[in-house]
Amino acid sequence: MIIKKIFSLATSIISLFIFILFINSNSISDENNIKYYSNDEGILSLMYHRFNEHKYPSTNIQMNIFKEQMEIIQNSNYTFSNPKQFEENFEIPKINKEILITIDDSFQSFYLEAWPYLKKNKIPFILFVSTEPVGKKGYMTWSQIKEIEDEEFVTIGHHSHTHRYLVDESDDYFVKDIEKANQIFFNKLGFIPTLFSYPFGEYSKFMRNYIAENFEFAFGQHSGVIDINKDKFELPRFPINENYGDLKRFKSIINSYPLEYEQLLPLEKKLTKKNNPPEFKVKFFKEQKNIEKISCYSNEKNKWKKSNINISNQILTINFRGLFDPRRGRINCSLNDNGKWRWFGVQFSVKEN
Repeated sequence: MIIKKIFSLATSIISLFIFILFINSNSISDENNIKYYSNDEGILSLMYHRFNEHKYPSTNIQMNIFKEQMEIIQNSNYTFSNPKQFEENFEIPKINKEILITIDDSFQSFYLEAWPYLKKNKIPFILFVSTEPVGKKGYMTWSQIKEIEDEEFVTIGHHSHTHRYLVDESDDYFVKDIEKANQIFFNKLGFIPTLFSYPFGEYSKFMRNYIAENFEFAFGQHSGVIDINKDKFELPRFPINENYGDLKRFKSIINSYPLEYEQLLPLEKKLTKKNNPPEFKVKFFKEQKNIEKISCYSNEKNKWKKSNINISNQILTINFRGLFDPRRGRINCSLNDNGKWRWFGVQFSVKEN
């Protein structure tokens, strides 16, 4: 009887120990946003700025082209992602791909040109607002922003206060900028947005960690498709504009899929003399097939060329040709996975020497 009780107690202790290990491992997994190979069809996020402002081709899209792009999505097997359900559904692998529309900077041309079309068709989107320019020439007013926010298919996002190159400022300046915007959002709208977009898509490790402590999700400007394993505070978006918005390219973009990975290094996306070029490494899930077919391109010395890659045990490394020039360093990798084009990109902010 005593031996039986001792055995029962030992079994209970072992079970408790295993449970604690399980909880801890899940906590670490959640903290690092590492789940499992999910075969997620993904959420593909598109980023727009100006509409029918032909003087700014790098941030503008013509409305006739924009309408055609939306019709292409509507006529496909994809659905528009509702930002209000983004957090709720983020960790659920998508059976069918979703398209998330995002608009940065709240330019007046968006309100005059694109908003009537989106409202008529009830196409959901996120409008990322920088608080300092609101009401100035070329930008929306707070009354216009509130009008848009009243619609259930619209979500207002946080885009800082000044929209400066915050990655070049001190950490203290960055924090004060965000806090200033928070105050204005609360005073004008009655709430502080929980979705964030980095100005120019640039951020440091400090900025990313601060945003992670104060927001639910954050978006950059590096290309790729969102899956459940992507860092919640470094989410990719495809920029769409006159230079890179023709319909052939657009169809190619929306037909791309996530390339899932366990880990991507370095964590620091701000490059200085000390870490330029970076030690770049991506660890893929063992379930991801055809990794040997992956192809990467990078823009060291401000020239796009095929990267010198090495793949061993599902780990990809790049031997860079030289330094990344200021202002941005980029890497784009794609994989033809049995007819499905999988894609991810990385953007570094490169400091002037």
